[in-house]
Amino acid sequence: MQTQPTASHFINGAYVEDTAGTPIEVIYPATGQVIATVHAATPAILEQALTAAKSAQAAWAAMSGTERGRILRRAADIMRERNHDLSILETFDTGKPYQETSVADATSGADALEYFGGMAATLTGEHIQLGEDWVYTRREALGVCVGIGAWNYPTQIACWKGAPALACGNSVIFKPSETTPLCALKVAEILFEAGLPAGLYNVVQGLGDVGASLVTDPRVDKVSLTGSVPTGRKVYAAAAAGMKHVTMELGGKSPLIIFDDADIENAVSGAIMANFYSSGQVCSNGTRVFVHKNIKEAFLKRLSERLDNAVIGDPMDPETSFGPMVSKNQLDIAMDYIAKGRAEGARVTYGGEAIEGKGFYMQPTVFADVTDDMVISREEIFGPVMAVLDFEDEADVLARANDTEFGLAAGVFTRDLQRAHRVVAGFEAGTCFINSYNDAPVEAPFGGVKASGVGRENSKAAIDHYSQVKSVYVRMGDMEAPF
Repeated sequence: MQTQPTASHFINGAYVEDTAGTPIEVIYPATGQVIATVHAATPAILEQALTAAKSAQAAWAAMSGTERGRILRRAADIMRERNHDLSILETFDTGKPYQETSVADATSGADALEYFGGMAATLTGEHIQLGEDWVYTRREALGVCVGIGAWNYPTQIACWKGAPALACGNSVIFKPSETTPLCALKVAEILFEAGLPAGLYNVVQGLGDVGASLVTDPRVDKVSLTGSVPTGRKVYAAAAAGMKHVTMELGGKSPLIIFDDADIENAVSGAIMANFYSSGQVCSNGTRVFVHKNIKEAFLKRLSERLDNAVIGDPMDPETSFGPMVSKNQLDIAMDYIAKGRAEGARVTYGGEAIEGKGFYMQPTVFADVTDDMVISREEIFGPVMAVLDFEDEADVLARANDTEFGLAAGVFTRDLQRAHRVVAGFEAGTCFINSYNDAPVEAPFGGVKASGVGRENSKAAIDHYSQVKSVYVRMGDMEAPF
């Protein structure tokens, strides 16, 4: 497959290059080989993108929601038609197995485009009668929206931010992660092919300095970031200085509670999805797995048996179900945490080693006998490292589950539905699961509380974060005044 893009950036409906920008090598995680090179946006490139986005936005907002939605739905159809090629590119960009990318990445991006394309025509205001007088509201676009993406789901994130923004009448400048810069270019290309006017969805490459330039530009009205908590704090502060709208979808150290009445097979499936999908590189992962003492050993035994079935290898092989880490740096971070876990006295019950050879592979790893104060129980690892903790009492485990700065997600496995709903009500987390984990349909809001973020992505809730309401008071009689 041709992995070298036509040019580094997509601006105003065309590919644009400026080789004066810092070169960014794209590394295929399965082999460690360079598969493409893009250039970071120069000030001239950023000016092109900002000018295009600002110039195109008003006419787009003036179109009817039906017209905007038709274009987004057409883009969704094109994306589905090209799912195979887009999935291959996602695999080269991230290292995730084709078995995964073919069902979870471009498909979820298409879902977002279709969902918000269908919603665009429904974005209306309301009428409020006040005696003879009345008020009406208008739902209006924000203007220019900047999206900053993470490297774990480049296609999906490009659509999750672009679809609601465009549906509401905004223009978009999207900066992918420098680790995975390829997929967003294809999203921009497809949107333009589907009929999106030039300048409304632009992609620029770069490191943190490029993101900072976009966030602080006075022409930008909204910033949406998917990334780490430290990065989120910096971006949030910079956006706040300009009184910009923000959505922050940040990291987590989410709890997954498994009670002793849970179906073990389902609970193990949930723990695998909460820790090892995408090689553990998912922000909402339930990496603190609290297992009731009565079933802990049975759970660990069955978990090890199931992990033996993981097929680790070439991500392009349809049989491969567990791929490499996205980069050498991320592999080193995960292995360093494994060393810390061992040093603190946690017991490795599965894996724990890097895999020799080409690429950035490591074993899925499970720690047992983990305590709440251990580093592997407190800090986000963003790798395939599960921490299993014991518990006996519901109130106690809920308090321990909430004892974290994070609050992105949480889950519970139990046959007692009263307890399930009671526990979910007690979680300090924005996205929760009962007898499941990491489902993220576009119809449901996604986001966190506490340090895990601000605002929500997906569903009708996202509309409130990409539009604003204008109130208009209409007086039907004479206007009075005190003098």
